[in-house]
Amino acid sequence: MTSRNYKKQPVLSRRELLARTASVCGLAAAAGIWGYTFYSNDPVRRSAAKILTFRDYRTDVVKVYPELAVVRGRDAEKMVRAAVEKIGGMTRFINPGEKVLIKANVAWDRQPEQAANTNPLVVAAVVRLCLEAKAAAVWVTDIPVNDAYRCFARSGIEEAVNRAGGKIRLTGENDFVSTDLRGESLKIWPVSGFYHEADKLINVPIAKHHSLSKCTMGMKNLYGSLGGQRNRLHQDINTSIADLASAIRPTLTVLDATRVLMRNGPTGGNLSDVKAGDTVIAGVDLVAVETYGLRFLDLKAEDVPFIGMAEKRGIGRSDLNGMRIDESNV
Repeated sequence: MTSRNYKKQPVLSRRELLARTASVCGLAAAAGIWGYTFYSNDPVRRSAAKILTFRDYRTDVVKVYPELAVVRGRDAEKMVRAAVEKIGGMTRFINPGEKVLIKANVAWDRQPEQAANTNPLVVAAVVRLCLEAKAAAVWVTDIPVNDAYRCFARSGIEEAVNRAGGKIRLTGENDFVSTDLRGESLKIWPVSGFYHEADKLINVPIAKHHSLSKCTMGMKNLYGSLGGQRNRLHQDINTSIADLASAIRPTLTVLDATRVLMRNGPTGGNLSDVKAGDTVIAGVDLVAVETYGLRFLDLKAEDVPFIGMAEKRGIGRSDLNGMRIDESNV
């Protein structure tokens, strides 16, 4: 039985065959002439990739408030609230309707007690303060070294942020944007696009030891904005940290020294390496916040090259003598 999809083709006469052949050859010749006429040795033009720069997230300086607030206690929520209130309150930094990005340290697949990541209670307190200041959205982000989902879950930060009303934002492959950091070591680099979406940036690092840079706090925490092969930056780590501090100027830094990783940083893992600091430090001068935090690691500013480099670039000051510092207990 012949298939209904089978159709017998009609037999062409010699004259019809020659006519069809001539028609096809004519079309081919016309196409060749068109191609020759419009041929160019220039490569195909592609739209140039847009290269962005960081906005300045800082607010106006208000000299009536202390330059640093240092609060000691055992209740992370109360400590964060007191520290931020001492320097003017969150409404000094966040306007209603703004999108706020919180850069916590969530680089490692570790539990809170191991002090490799920012204390989730500190992060949650900052989220709540931003929402109380009527921020339109509060995002918490990092680009972890270990698996991102495990880092945010095991650190306790994912649950804490969700409970506080914030949103975790993980950077996927398509979320990176070429950004010119204009540094000595850091030039054009892939950066999480969330930094270009946010109106304000709050840096919420943990104070801990680092095997290469001696410490990691506010400035080193900004590494978590970068994609690409970040390990390449370790070849000149002090310059790259200073470059980051020059390029990214946070609105506010809240340093978590509630638990301090004293040795074997930045990954940690052993509870014997962790010491209770029971302190939160808040300020807008990143160098000053970092310098104060050094005391928890038994370091001085002259022990850490990138602090002096950042100070020379005008990012802040490491001499705390004469600085208005409010210290209190809650």
